[in-house]
Formats: sequence, C-alpha cells, structure tokens
Amino acid sequence: MRDMEQTEELSALPEAIRASVLAAQDKKAMDVVVLDLRSGTAFTDFFVICSGQHPRQVKAIAESIEERLRRHGARPTVVEGAGRAEWILLDFFDFVVHVFTPEVRDFYELERLWGEAERLDVSSAEPA
Repeated sequence: MRDMEQTEELSALPEAIRASVLAAQDKKAMDVVVLDLRSGTAFTDFFVICSGQHPRQVKAIAESIEERLRRHGARPTVVEGAGRAEWILLDFFDFVVHVFTPEVRDFYELERLWGEAERLDVSSAEPA
C-alpha cells in the first residue's frame, strides 16, 4: 500500500521533479526524498535529496538527472561539487537536487536542517 502512496506523491509533483526522481532511480540512487519547501521562507520550492554508494555513482546519478532534464528543456543554473563527487548540487532555480555519498549526507543532515518542510519519500515509487 505504501508504494501506491509514494507513486501518488510522485505523480502530484511538477514534471521536472518527477523526471529528477526517476533519473536518480534509474541509476540506483538510495533514500530518494523530496522536501516541499513552498510553505516556508526557502530560496527554492523543492529539494530532491538522494545518495549514491560512492563518488562514481554520485556522479552518474547527477549526470543522469542533468541529461533527463535537458531533454525537458531545463538546465541547471549552478552545478557544484562534481570534482570530488561526494556532494553534487544541481540548482534548477525552482528546485535544487542534492546527490550525496552516505557519509556526507549523514554529516550535513539536510532533512533535519529543513525539518519543517513536508517530506515526500519517493524512494520506491514507480512511474505513474
């Protein structure tokens, strides 16, 4: 039943967010979460947060997201961290994608830092 709820949560999101989540899942991203920041005073509407097991996978996930969104006509305004690939940030203005190694994600704890945001766990959601 939870998978159906996650699919519904994913289908209710803007197309670019859905594309980001699905691109991350295509590269076997772990712990995929979307934070809805629209009710707060954040500088963006959503965070997409996920993890790769090691820097090579983090880079592959970020590249997959960039490639899929490029097909939708979206390009990030800023890309940071691609060199070390422990935390890659893709800023698409309306949303920001964070791809971490597990250790770096645990260290920065963005989900806790933005704890007031609505958390949408889409880690096992399938395309609608």
